Amino acid sequence: MSVRLKLTLSYAGFLMLAGVLLLAAVWMFLLRYVPERALIVPTGTLTHGVFPVRSNLLHVFAPRAAAVLAFLLVFGLAGGWLLAGRMLAPLTRITGATRMATTGSLSHRIRLPGRKDEFRELADAFDVMLARLEAHVAEQQRFAANAAHELRTPLAISKALLDVARTDPNRDTGELLDRLHAVNTRAIDLTEALLLLSRAEQRSFSRERVDLSLVAEEATETLLPFAEKRGVTIETGGDIAPTTGSQALLLQLTTNLVHNAIVHNLAEQGMVWVSTSVRPGTVVLTVENTGEKLPPELVSTLTEPFQRGTERIHTDHAGVGLGLAIVKTITRAHDGTLTLTPRSAGGIRITVELPAAAPQTES
Repeated sequence: MSVRLKLTLSYAGFLMLAGVLLLAAVWMFLLRYVPERALIVPTGTLTHGVFPVRSNLLHVFAPRAAAVLAFLLVFGLAGGWLLAGRMLAPLTRITGATRMATTGSLSHRIRLPGRKDEFRELADAFDVMLARLEAHVAEQQRFAANAAHELRTPLAISKALLDVARTDPNRDTGELLDRLHAVNTRAIDLTEALLLLSRAEQRSFSRERVDLSLVAEEATETLLPFAEKRGVTIETGGDIAPTTGSQALLLQLTTNLVHNAIVHNLAEQGMVWVSTSVRPGTVVLTVENTGEKLPPELVSTLTEPFQRGTERIHTDHAGVGLGLAIVKTITRAHDGTLTLTPRSAGGIRITVELPAAAPQTES
């Protein structure tokens, strides 16, 4: 049976039950006090005349009570059917939107009118879910297209190099091998970045207590020779910032931020500042650098996959275009927020805010 039919039968059943209880009350409090035999009261008393007999009253009352119950049954079925249909109308709209979503149409919205009730809250929540799902699908499609393009580039270059070597046997094989090695290295880096991004999105990692200040020091020490080679000075500092998450992923997050700050910096005498701080309920990692002035509309797109702040010319340290996308995904996987703000003097300030770890209890 459908829900509407079940509700209709329920309404009719309750109405019939109420009628039966009403008739039972009439019997209990009225008819039971009617005498079973004729009772004649002589004149001259306060009440005189002939009182009715209980059997006669039942003979008159029973058919009419049955008619009333039959009317209540018909009225309950008809009224219950109409009332159930009206009550379930919002659910019908939600079901229709769900069916449209299963066919791939995510742009449809319910937009249920009327006062705010349980059905309205369900419809609004479903609209929000559809909007997020539509944005996520569009992002995944865009990411898949960009990933396919990025992976096709090194493969096309490798094929072109092999075709040239085949048509020119006298070509220097050492130069060919060096170029193939560089192209394959870039393809491997891109593949590993894609795998790391997928792992972070799936949140397939165990959580442990991590101090962001120690992670920042480790990432800075690792990239210090690279910074010195490019003439960039790194300054670190801050407070102990305990959080919970994956040590490896948070180290990757910090390394990506510091590496990005070094690469996209001034040609000479660039600066990078790495600091950690504690706020009520959260810990904060901040990485900012000097560099060219960036418009806010460009900064808002830097966390998209395969978006770069510089020209799309692959230098030795241009990256694969997934650095900040990985940072965004890791931050989201750790229930944190990522904020990118252009500095007025040039460069960018990136802030990662994560939930603070619970205080350790002494055993």
